[in-house]
Amino acid sequence: MSSTPDDPRPAAPDEPVDSEKPVDSEQPPAEPEVAPPPMSAEADETAKSDSVTPLGRIKHSIMRPSRSQAVVGVLMAVLGFAAVTQVRSNDVDTTYEGRRQEDLIEIFNGLTGTSDRARRDIAQLEQTRRDLQVDTSARRTAIEQAENRLETLNILAGLVPVTGPGLRITVTETSDRVSVDSLLDMVQELRTAGAEAMEFNRSVRLVASSSFSVIDDVIHLDGQPLRSPYVLKVVGDASTLHSGVTFPSGPVSNLRNKEGAEVAIEELESVDIESVRDLPPAEFAEPAEGQ
Repeated sequence: MSSTPDDPRPAAPDEPVDSEKPVDSEQPPAEPEVAPPPMSAEADETAKSDSVTPLGRIKHSIMRPSRSQAVVGVLMAVLGFAAVTQVRSNDVDTTYEGRRQEDLIEIFNGLTGTSDRARRDIAQLEQTRRDLQVDTSARRTAIEQAENRLETLNILAGLVPVTGPGLRITVTETSDRVSVDSLLDMVQELRTAGAEAMEFNRSVRLVASSSFSVIDDVIHLDGQPLRSPYVLKVVGDASTLHSGVTFPSGPVSNLRNKEGAEVAIEELESVDIESVRDLPPAEFAEPAEGQ
């Protein structure tokens, strides 16, 4: 093949045509790639910051859980419910389930014995309470009796002042002196008539151990001199005491008729006896054992 003088490039040789190379006419054309939609600048910045920190990743997972995370959450809820149900079922008393009849009878007998012992204990405690109540009542009664007895003994011993109904007897000498026997006779009759307390001349309290004596022609009571007029105060039933000293040939009759003394008797609704005695300590006597 010849070239023209105007074309300085050499002519390309003719390329042979390969008639044996197959042509793939059935290959599908490639699909074009679809680009994701563009994100805004603010969303892009938030996604970048969340993907950087662990807290952001956790927050992202909670706010937008994946399918696998949702499945795991449902399974965890089911397991929690099953665990609660199992615990509650374990709380049910199944102690006697599956026991033999002989075992149940033995357990029942044991419970019956325990109940009988409890009833016996209750009965014993109730009896003890009743006994204590009786003892308390008896003790209270004994204390009241002891207090009343102590009060009476204090009065008879002349340890406390007393007041009450009674007599005031005034014996006044005239020409002759009053004998000590006449005064002692009057005191004895008054005691027999029920006198509870007596006092001479507002100074000397008569007690069971009192005694009269005459010293230098003067009557003394428990060492204290007594002078006319002899004023005797007596606490007790006034009418009984009056009758006890005014009967015929009694102490008042002797004082008036034999000794010429003047005797005045007054029945009073209230007689006050203020004098008291000092109780001397016992030197030899002591309470018997158990008293």
